[in-house]
Amino acid sequence: MRVRRAAAADVEAVGRAYAAGAQDEVVTAWVTEGYPDVATAFRAEHAPKVIERAVREDEVWIAGPGEEVWSVSVWHHVTAVDRYEAEARETAEMASRAQQMRPMVRLAAVTELVAQSHPREFPHRYLQSIVTVPEHRGQGAGAAILTARLPAAAEPVYLEASTQRSAALYERCGFVRTGHTLALPEGGPVLIPMWFRGRSPVPDAQTSAG
Repeated sequence: MRVRRAAAADVEAVGRAYAAGAQDEVVTAWVTEGYPDVATAFRAEHAPKVIERAVREDEVWIAGPGEEVWSVSVWHHVTAVDRYEAEARETAEMASRAQQMRPMVRLAAVTELVAQSHPREFPHRYLQSIVTVPEHRGQGAGAAILTARLPAAAEPVYLEASTQRSAALYERCGFVRTGHTLALPEGGPVLIPMWFRGRSPVPDAQTSAG
């Protein structure tokens, strides 16, 4: 299993893998529930744009055998919460103009919750998302990214696990729950904030920065 940082030349392939892996992630599924056209737009338009921006402005680390992309992770270097507050304001404005569109209203709830609850401990890394292509789940690609990247983290790493199963994986890699949870409205998922503060898992993956 090879772990490497995605470059501009990888954007198309990584965007496809991210769209495939994220479409049934519980928060995305909750946002798009009952709106198949929105789910299609997420895969075809939104997910590739997320990756294009993240490769340009943040860090995208991927894993798979050779040049294959099985898992995709997006990492932010955080020194302030301005970015998340701006995203929340922008999404809230769009939702106010399209109140009949439940996915937009739910997306606004997600961005608002992230902005309000994001830690004010700076600097830190934010593992914004990590997903695996459905047919390659359970084969260690996501764990390979964590075991390769966490020992290299010079700062604490924060994330919100979206399921108890994913939280258990993060705990095995050294993350610790903060002791509180973040509930989305309308019976939505309950997010589990977690920190990694330096216990290094045993690396078992080849890592390269190219």
